[in-house]
Amino acid sequence: MQSKLFSINKTLNIQGRLTDLFVPKIMGILNVTPDSFFDGSRYQSPTSILNKAEKMLVDGADFIDVGGYSSRPGAMDISIDEEIQRVIPTIELISKQFPEAIVSIDTFRSIVAKRAVEAGASLVNDISAGELDVEMVPTVAAMKVPFLAMHMKGNPQTMKQHAQYQDLLHEVVTYFQEKISRFHQAGIKDVLIDPGFGFAKTIEQNFELLGHLDHLQVLGKPLVVGLSRKSMIWRTLDTTAGNALNGTTALHSIALMKGASVLRVHDVKEAVEVVKLASRVYGR
Repeated sequence: MQSKLFSINKTLNIQGRLTDLFVPKIMGILNVTPDSFFDGSRYQSPTSILNKAEKMLVDGADFIDVGGYSSRPGAMDISIDEEIQRVIPTIELISKQFPEAIVSIDTFRSIVAKRAVEAGASLVNDISAGELDVEMVPTVAAMKVPFLAMHMKGNPQTMKQHAQYQDLLHEVVTYFQEKISRFHQAGIKDVLIDPGFGFAKTIEQNFELLGHLDHLQVLGKPLVVGLSRKSMIWRTLDTTAGNALNGTTALHSIALMKGASVLRVHDVKEAVEVVKLASRVYGR
């Protein structure tokens, strides 16, 4: 049986630079929030931000994903101004110190996305796929940057109430089919999709989705997988997010075999090792 690993050769045009996703890439998480679910991903001082960015790049990160709005279930809502104050100086710092780094902005607000790209970000990562801000899609199209769209129902404050599906896989595929068509019509050329593990999904639904992740390749877009240290891992193993690295690595291996093009992670070095070992198995 042919593996899904490395089965689709895709490239992204990131402000004139072609990024090949034939071999899966690593997106390192850099949160400038005080309340992210994993305390090992929170950075607020300029020194800690630059140290973390440097470590991720040295360890092999292909992208650094900067977020200033915690999207964990039930997270506190913050103002646009506060989110801007968190992420823009961070992106400016990283872009100045590491000009070759590809920085993405994790936001569902179009004004934050616009300011972030002006500050040096090259990709927009929206947990709502444009649902929470009607200006997001035209804004991304105008900026001519890739758009990473995630599947979610509701918002971070309400999503736990929306984990009901008649057919989870069918609904996720249909959701993305409609979104991708809309994005292309708006003029967005490079689209990535994230099935949204942990967002409006129960633990059982998360594992069902992972087990059928390869079915999402019918959409013809790079798959970004965010499993890192999530509750589906540590609750299943009866441990904590801080002790969920081994479980994360195990699920990363499964995601790669089922066609993931990008792993969004807290632990870059370990994720890079998973990709290297998997690539040896399949001769890449």
